[in-house]
Amino acid sequence: MRFDRRISRRSFLAAAGVSAAALALTACGGSGSTAASTAASTGASSAAGTAAGGTLNIMLETEVQSLDPQIATDGTSFEVIADYTDGLMQMDADGAAVPALAETYDISEDGKTYTFHLRDAKWSNGDAVTAADFVFGWQRAVDPANASEYSYMLSDIGQVVNAAEIIAGEKPVTDLGVTAVDDKTLEVQLNVPVSYFLSLMYFPTFYPVNEAFFNTCKDTFGTSPDTVLSNGAFILTDYQPAATAFELTKNPDYYDAANIALDGLAYQVIKDSQQALMSFQTGALDLTLLNGEQVDQVKDDPQFTSVGAGYLWYISPNIDAVPELANENLRKAMTFALDRDAITGDVLKDGSAPCYTAVPPQFATGPDGSDFSADQTKFADSCAFDAAKAAEYYETAKSELGKDSFSFDMIVDADDAPQKVAQVVKEQLETTLPGLTVNLTVEPKKQRVQDMQDGSFQLGLTRWGPDYADPMTYLGMWVTGNSNNYGLWSDAEYDSIIEECTTGDLCTDPEGRWAALYDAEAIVLEQAVIFPLYGQCNAEMISGAVTGVEFHPVALNRVYKRAAKNA
Repeated sequence: MRFDRRISRRSFLAAAGVSAAALALTACGGSGSTAASTAASTGASSAAGTAAGGTLNIMLETEVQSLDPQIATDGTSFEVIADYTDGLMQMDADGAAVPALAETYDISEDGKTYTFHLRDAKWSNGDAVTAADFVFGWQRAVDPANASEYSYMLSDIGQVVNAAEIIAGEKPVTDLGVTAVDDKTLEVQLNVPVSYFLSLMYFPTFYPVNEAFFNTCKDTFGTSPDTVLSNGAFILTDYQPAATAFELTKNPDYYDAANIALDGLAYQVIKDSQQALMSFQTGALDLTLLNGEQVDQVKDDPQFTSVGAGYLWYISPNIDAVPELANENLRKAMTFALDRDAITGDVLKDGSAPCYTAVPPQFATGPDGSDFSADQTKFADSCAFDAAKAAEYYETAKSELGKDSFSFDMIVDADDAPQKVAQVVKEQLETTLPGLTVNLTVEPKKQRVQDMQDGSFQLGLTRWGPDYADPMTYLGMWVTGNSNNYGLWSDAEYDSIIEECTTGDLCTDPEGRWAALYDAEAIVLEQAVIFPLYGQCNAEMISGAVTGVEFHPVALNRVYKRAAKNA
């Protein structure tokens, strides 16, 4: 979810003059009613505390990459960090931002000053959670010495005063526009109004860090239960880096402990989906993911559900480093050669839906309340499955490049589903475009991400999940020099549109901004900057004894605070 190349740059992305709400279909890829999250097991939610406690046994597909909130970049790490850490705000069952460690807040009339009033809360070492903890955490995020890949959340997205200048090394971290007025009062200054700023506050990069404790850990921070502190619903009790099993227990000192029903969480990293299903069937797991073949076996089981995960899976061509992929006609040939319906219907079978836009549907709504990407035919002239068009563009590309054959390596995660998708992508491209060869290189996720961050790839099968409920979480990635612009594509017109939508006149013109964002998206698709594939749904088995697990398409995909488990 959320991976970025380490490139310093000044801000383009941020303030949106439009409210946006998270949307996710309970049955992904379908039509009909929508909801911001799903409280599951058998489709009914349950308030925490109405069922017995117990430990929730959860399957993960991959290991935690980092437990440092300012360094972590992946969804798995974010989930676990959020299990034991609260930020200023949290998500309610419908995905709206509601108070967490901030008991109340005030917003200035011009929308550029936020004052958060903290509740009484403790770290697991007994220290009070203070405004200074947030100041220290946010300063860590923008400190160039830390090379935080999510530093742009404070500068480009959050528009915190001086964040961009600090990241660029032009000002000290102490100039960041965040101040501890006193122990219980945090003041934040923004460059421009950011309509979704409160929703950023539940994103882990904005979480607090106890400075005195951090200084006792230094380089070992976030590597064991002894080197993390909890202020959240659970406490990390058993963990080591790259662990395939670890545990958390209920935090008795949590400010909302009376409403936490679970005794704890037990995670297991299981990469073999058949092994995971067997573990679920024996009762060793309460939640597990399924692959496409397994969905056919269990689709009628009341414990089965398909949940919108918010991710867009796509192929990123390295436009800058691979001369052949710099050819727009070759890229167009490749995107028109991809049969997304076959990928989702014949391979994944988990409710994932074909995607023909650079911004996936079901997470961002506009001024009129409509889904930004509801119309998946909007850019059909640029992104569709059309073998004839693919062949036409291919012939043009061969003529322009003076070549009849091409060979590209595509890196792909070692997980089950990405490998199956990659194999089908390979077959489709090689069949529709004779003379083109795709060699698959399977890598551990961490290595695949690193290679894409470093630009050491030709084609990369990757994904992105929305960090906040606005199209800019996707469209911002392709600004010149943005840390997520893996292929280092650049277009002056595109950059200008995005700048105007963030800090220009359109920042406070919701309708005009919305129209301009479509213009920007059209450029990405017309030039085949990425090859969109599908919007991910997770096919899950959730024990009938479990209620209240919340699924969200934005930022934190699974939340367990209101979950309960009957004996």
